[in-house]
Amino acid sequence: MTLAFLVRFKALLKKETRQLIRDKSSLAIGLLLPIVLILLFGYGLSLDLSNGRVGVVVEQPTPQSQQVISGLQGSRYLSTQQYIHYPEAIWAIKNDEIDAILVIPSTFAIDSAQGNAKLQLLLNGRSSSIAVAMQGYVTGAVNNVVTMNAARQNLSSATAMVTIEQRMWFNESSNSTWYLVPGLIVLILTLIGAFLTGLLIARERERGTLEALFVTPVRPIEIVLAKLTPYIVIGMIDIVMCLVASYWLFEVPMRGSIFSIVSASFIYLLVSLLLGLTISGFAKSQFQASQIALLASFMPALMLSGFVFDTRNLPSVIQVISQILPATHFMTLIKTLFLGGDDWVLWLKECSILMIYVVVLTIASTYSLKKQLR
Repeated sequence: MTLAFLVRFKALLKKETRQLIRDKSSLAIGLLLPIVLILLFGYGLSLDLSNGRVGVVVEQPTPQSQQVISGLQGSRYLSTQQYIHYPEAIWAIKNDEIDAILVIPSTFAIDSAQGNAKLQLLLNGRSSSIAVAMQGYVTGAVNNVVTMNAARQNLSSATAMVTIEQRMWFNESSNSTWYLVPGLIVLILTLIGAFLTGLLIARERERGTLEALFVTPVRPIEIVLAKLTPYIVIGMIDIVMCLVASYWLFEVPMRGSIFSIVSASFIYLLVSLLLGLTISGFAKSQFQASQIALLASFMPALMLSGFVFDTRNLPSVIQVISQILPATHFMTLIKTLFLGGDDWVLWLKECSILMIYVVVLTIASTYSLKKQLR
């Protein structure tokens, strides 16, 4: 190793180090992204269910039924909500307010004394992982009550047995594909939408063609609409392909109307395209635009929208962040439309939120195209 080599190497190392320090986007990815991922995966993401919501319908209150309720309330994994009328609990599970319904029949006390008591458990199958966890938690809590009562009365566990008859709602076959495919539509529209337009303006800025547009009479809003329209057509083709594949290839039921599903998907497509266009407008290069599009769209949609992980298990701060993401609102809506059917109150609520994003991102993308050289 010669002295000349060391001199050249020192000069090149100094040059590359200064270049790295000046490149803030590379520093952010190299230093901040690992920290964010560690915190998210370590504290935020969990496959466990820590707050299962079970609605209890008691047809006739008795000491035995109260013991079952107390057993559920004693579980740190469950929170209970009592309903007087069965239709109220049905409405709650359809609106995703509870994860399961436990029905305690009016003959429960008599059947318990005879050793043939039965309970009915209805599970919300929109999320198969949550449904399986709820089944285990509720069954475990009821069995603990039965075991304790049998010990007090010096009875065998077989004599005091309680049978739980379960049904899976919205996903009768307990097929994880039914749960995952609607979520995949969200991820596909997020990725395609953000990356289709994410490089448009940055590419023109690098080539110098954007400055040529600035000397023409066109206004920024006209540039936004002109750039957006062709990609809306491509995005609509993608939506049709996703729906066809979901129904014919994966055999996922589409219980909601075509209008509700397509209209909600179209609004979310606009959000994704406008997000990419806004990122491209403010980015200084195609490389920076692609990095920001990945970090601001696809990764949050994958990890924080409820696609795989139950957002209720996230820390409070992360839960707030997840509710800011447009993907979270569309994820909730599309799964409900696919598996639960039309819920126009939810459709109006979530689509209104998505339309707010459309307006905000339209203003932001227009502002990023103001006629000035940077």
